[in-house]
Amino acid sequence: MTALRVLVCEDSRVYAAALRLMLEYDGDIKVVAICATAEEAIAALPSLQPDLVTMDVELPSLDGLQAVEQIMSAQPLPILVLSAHLGAGNDKAAAALAAGALEALAKEDLDLRERAGAAGTAFRHRVKVLSRARVIRHPRARLGGSPSGRPGGGPAAPRRASVIGICGSTGGPHILACILDQLPADYPIPILIVQHIAAGFTEGLARWLDQSAPLSVGIAADGMRAARGAWIAPEGAHLKLAATGWLALDRHTVAGRHRPSGDVLLGSIATAAGRVGVGVVLSGMGRDGAVGAAAIRSSGGLAIAQDEESSAVYGMPKAAIDLGVDLVLSPGGITAHLLGLIHAPLPGAR
Repeated sequence: MTALRVLVCEDSRVYAAALRLMLEYDGDIKVVAICATAEEAIAALPSLQPDLVTMDVELPSLDGLQAVEQIMSAQPLPILVLSAHLGAGNDKAAAALAAGALEALAKEDLDLRERAGAAGTAFRHRVKVLSRARVIRHPRARLGGSPSGRPGGGPAAPRRASVIGICGSTGGPHILACILDQLPADYPIPILIVQHIAAGFTEGLARWLDQSAPLSVGIAADGMRAARGAWIAPEGAHLKLAATGWLALDRHTVAGRHRPSGDVLLGSIATAAGRVGVGVVLSGMGRDGAVGAAAIRSSGGLAIAQDEESSAVYGMPKAAIDLGVDLVLSPGGITAHLLGLIHAPLPGAR
């Protein structure tokens, strides 16, 4: 079996050496190069042809975010971001995800000394899965995709919507960034978001999206009203919508593998909004969101899944499609459809 080829971009020689030992422990991953600068890594890509790049965020000269942007615009391939900063610095890691990196992990959560343990095995498995993910040229170029995903028919008449729920996992942040980039600041329909992401990065993603998107983006809070803007579920809490239009956070209920859960969010939208609820399932591993999207469709609302061609990982969208959605769309098609919705109040709002 051909070994998986990984290029490590890391300016700490000690960390890079330990990461190499971790990756090569089982013998089926080969680190083909360790580059101390982003410029060196970018220059080596054409000749080395790695299957995956690990990218430090803080690098001398060209930083990790700029490197991700350049790689994804010129020679796209799977990128795993490793960040040592979980304060304000993790905004760069979040921005790298929005620019096309598949995943970000905190260095402090990865014990490179435990190569033979469960954590080391899980990390190497994650690297192998990410290396097989489909990646596309700079994500914003995908916005020109066909807006039509309605099988056997022309465009539908404009629909009324009171709230939009979006869930995604691996590959989701940059599609989410593409969608939010195209919605105007006065977009009237509240957007509630569950994005599976490593611990420590949710707030950075929200901050970066708030700075880059026209409309307001923030972290959802317990007891707040679902208002104009995009609201991301905080780490470790399910986000739910009540029929009255208020949001609730649940930090205790176990529902599948994830908290926050896309199924929980979309299921609450199905119950609270009925025919004026919208659910969108973006790229990601697993099945989260499929049951919730089916519930929205059963309640008369609109269920949308990202198409296979643009999904880095087709697991979540495919699971939703298998259970039944109304539309299968490219990121551009999703954006066009959201822009065509007509805002309507929640049936039970007061």
